[in-house]
Amino acid sequence: MSIMTRRRHREPHPTLTADDIWAAVSKATFAVISHVTPAGAPRSSGVVYAVAGDRMYVVVAKNSWKARHIRENGDIAVTVPVRRGGLLSLLAPIPPAVVSFPAVATVQPPEYADRVPQLDRLLPPVERSECAVLEIRPTGAYVTYGLGVPLLAMRDTERARARVPVR
Repeated sequence: MSIMTRRRHREPHPTLTADDIWAAVSKATFAVISHVTPAGAPRSSGVVYAVAGDRMYVVVAKNSWKARHIRENGDIAVTVPVRRGGLLSLLAPIPPAVVSFPAVATVQPPEYADRVPQLDRLLPPVERSECAVLEIRPTGAYVTYGLGVPLLAMRDTERARARVPVR
């Protein structure tokens, strides 16, 4: 029996809840969103986001490729790296934990930003009329890796991963 197998039997898989996962997503500010173009080509881009309630919000240029593609098809995938290791991560190459989930994104007009105070830090008032707000609603299940387990447990894929239905 390997060390990893023995350890797995002694330390059960942590029980993550949708609330635990959303709390981790709410503390982060960077995500990668993936979508398809109207021609069916895959696209991904990094975004800075804000969270309010059970939604994620991203500010984009209203005529950007991202806004145009998502208007055509709002089915997207979101991946959020969750920093781990505190100060130790500055000295050692500690990979982030990851939360991924399918979502439905809706392109909202610039006035929508007034309904989400958390967007103030992402959107200078001068540029408000030139933006669109992506309202992102998670669907399906969260798939995590490395969330809620000790750093060394990230080496054990069975312990490090979890799948939790979105509430």
